[in-house]
Amino acid sequence: MSLPGLMKNKKGLVMGVANQKSIAWGIAEVLSAEGASLALSYQGENFKKRVEPLAESIGSKLLFDVDVSDESSIDKCFNHLSKEWGSLDFVVHALAFSDKSELSGRFINTSRQNFLNSLDISCFSLIDVSKRCSSLMKQGGAILTLSYLGSQRVTPNYNVMGVAKAALESSVRYLASDLGEDGIRVNAISAGPMKTLAGAAIGGARRVFRLSEQNSPLKSNPTLKSVGGTAAFLLSDYGLHVSGEVIFVDGGYHVMGMPKLDNIEKA
Repeated sequence: MSLPGLMKNKKGLVMGVANQKSIAWGIAEVLSAEGASLALSYQGENFKKRVEPLAESIGSKLLFDVDVSDESSIDKCFNHLSKEWGSLDFVVHALAFSDKSELSGRFINTSRQNFLNSLDISCFSLIDVSKRCSSLMKQGGAILTLSYLGSQRVTPNYNVMGVAKAALESSVRYLASDLGEDGIRVNAISAGPMKTLAGAAIGGARRVFRLSEQNSPLKSNPTLKSVGGTAAFLLSDYGLHVSGEVIFVDGGYHVMGMPKLDNIEKA
């Protein structure tokens, strides 16, 4: 179900679209259906051929190759948006990265290089992007990023990404405080396990997906549409007084202290 016009006359950038199964695309698809005008970003030529037809399907002609570890790449994107639109209403930051080889095994074996790289791309990029987009949100606006339960609790093989997401959630709160006086809201969605390209990189992802599904109160994991719908609420005028929050979209799994008794193996 859609609410026609929810995002009418709003313009925004969705960063981190990888393919039709990525959370960023799920959010973009819902926002477009609700009337938003969108620009999309991806990283690298390998993703361009996947993202181009997606952009075309929602009538988006603004497509940017953005490497958030390169400030000139970010500047190029926002300079173009400034010239094309003059202002922005929202930005979706769906960016994270860690070396796949370190998303299994023991956290203590995290390398310095991957730790710094993971924090840079997965967390600092939100600050860097917020600095640039906030100057274009002349009438206020909204910034949204993506987190996961592994930021607050230990989850199998999430390792350094858990630390990066914890830093990301803390950054959401500090940015919300900084930018609130400009009428800019900053929030995060913490989605449950999903069958995405990024999620598949984490060791044991299929088992975690099944466990979450079996033990969440709703006995289901989120879908691209349910995450997209939550994003639409937070980015729309209905979310006008929500800022600094981490909203869980995980079937309620985050409230559970232990697996349900039927799913605990008998001793």
